[in-house]
Amino acid sequence: MRVIGVTGGVGAGKSTVLDYLKERYGADVIQADLVGHEVMEPGGAVCGAVAEAFGPGILTADGSVDRAALAKIVFGDEEKRRLLNGIVHPAVKEEILRRLSEDRERGVPCAVVEAALFLEENYDAFCDETWYIYTDEKNRRRRLRESRGYSDERISRMFASQMTHGQFLSRCRTVIDNNGSAGETFRQIDKRMRR
Repeated sequence: MRVIGVTGGVGAGKSTVLDYLKERYGADVIQADLVGHEVMEPGGAVCGAVAEAFGPGILTADGSVDRAALAKIVFGDEEKRRLLNGIVHPAVKEEILRRLSEDRERGVPCAVVEAALFLEENYDAFCDETWYIYTDEKNRRRRLRESRGYSDERISRMFASQMTHGQFLSRCRTVIDNNGSAGETFRQIDKRMRR
């Protein structure tokens, strides 16, 4: 089984690439953000630990973690953010590795792992190759304004907190240029998958 890591800045179009890999190549797409939500559900791997660290007030009536309340607590507080990441990220990685193992046993030909902090958290360590989905800043800004309604100020803050183009290039073997049409992006993916 081939394990492909997919990374890139916010608004680069990673979802388009993930959807195409799933539909065209039957890839099992594993998104760390969604796994993170699952491990914080009632009975999930870290729900109790998060409530213990941040207080029972961050739990909703059904016992799940109120992610909006949690975000308010950790936003702007680096120590609390590190505490949360130290609880959640190991559990997310463990679950992703479990799913990859299941995929191998089932004979899945290709699995794709995507994470917001893919390189920062070293998800590339268990991928056969890592793809950087590149879109220039102007296009990313336009997409985030149009699709998510984000303000320029919010977009700038998000960009400032992410890796630079050079940092992505230094750690990724494959670059998929997503500045053009979807067809152009898909042709690059097809070429890489043929290799």
